[in-house]
Amino acid sequence: MIELRNVTKRYGDLAVLRGVELRVDAGELVAVVGPSGSGKSTLLQIMGTLDRPTEGTVHIGGEEVTGMSDRRLSGVRAHRIGFVFQQFFLNPTLSALDNVATGLLYTGTPARQRKELAARVLDRVGLGHRLKHRPGQLSGGECQRAAIARATIGNPELILADEPTGNLDSRSGAGVIDILHELNANGTTVVVITHDRDVAAGIPRVVRIRDGVIDR
Repeated sequence: MIELRNVTKRYGDLAVLRGVELRVDAGELVAVVGPSGSGKSTLLQIMGTLDRPTEGTVHIGGEEVTGMSDRRLSGVRAHRIGFVFQQFFLNPTLSALDNVATGLLYTGTPARQRKELAARVLDRVGLGHRLKHRPGQLSGGECQRAAIARATIGNPELILADEPTGNLDSRSGAGVIDILHELNANGTTVVVITHDRDVAAGIPRVVRIRDGVIDR
C-alpha cells in the first residue's frame, strides 16, 4: 500500500528524514513511534502526499506519486486516503453531520448523498444520536470519533492517524484505538503515528524512528 524508497526531507540545512526505507502492505495495522522531533509527523505527511520528499520516491498502491501534479495528488487524497489528526479540525459552526459530510466535498458526490453517508458512518462510530450537535457540544472523544467518521466516509484504502489519542483521556483514547482496529479488521490499511507506548503495544507491527532514521 505504501512504499518509501530512500526518502530524505530537508528544510534548509536541516534533514528531518534521512534515507527512509519503509513498506506497509495492504491490510496492515502499523504504529510509527518515536520521541518528539524524531521525524514521525513529517513521515506521515509524506506518506499522505501532504508534503513532497527532497529526495527519494513515494508509492501509494503501487503507483509512484512523487512527481504527480498538485491536482492529481488532491485526487489521490480525496479517493484513497483518510486523515485523522490530534487536533480534530472540525468546523465549530457546523453540526457533526455536516462536518463529516465535508469528507466527500471534493469527490463529486451530491449533497444529499453526502449527508446520508455521513449519518451512516456517524452511527458506525457511536454518534448516531449526536448528528445535530456542534463540536463545542461534544466531548473530546466524541470529536475524535467524528473526525474518524469524516476520514472514513469515502471508504479509503488507507487511514493515516497522527497522534489520534494525544488530546484524550485514557478511556476516550482506548475507544478511538478500538475503532481503528475495527477499520483494519474490515480491510483498511491503518498507520498510527504515536509516542504513546500503551497505544503502540496493542498494534501488531511497530516501526521506530529516531533522528529521521528508521531504527532497525
